[in-house]
Amino acid sequence: MSEASAPLLLVAAAALVDADGRMLVQQRRDGALAGLWEFPGGKIEVGETPTEALIRELAEELGIGVEAACLAPAAFASEPLVAPSGSRHLLLLLHVCRKWRGTPRPLVAAALRWVRPVELHALAMPAPDRPLIGLLEALL
Repeated sequence: MSEASAPLLLVAAAALVDADGRMLVQQRRDGALAGLWEFPGGKIEVGETPTEALIRELAEELGIGVEAACLAPAAFASEPLVAPSGSRHLLLLLHVCRKWRGTPRPLVAAALRWVRPVELHALAMPAPDRPLIGLLEALL
């Protein structure tokens, strides 16, 4: 299957930014990417908008509440994925969020860490997240 015909995997993620300009990243617990740091978020389910998916994922993963108006689309990443179960193409939609209710907790992640954008370069992150670092440095 060519990259052009690979099914799309749509993912919505958030760069949660605190009052000190730090972003929240979470460490994956399970799977092929275990141990890597990533922006919180997840798959967009059938019938969901990216915003709806991200609000749901942030509640499930971090236990926080977010209003749609607080999610600002910021960037996207596009990356082919090859796995034993077949090839797909990841489209990651990154949002910036500066306001939420509650304190983020690692409900499904191994750990959480607040970092400055420049510190992301030193973290082991999945390939699709890496090109977003420079964009976040410029935005924040």
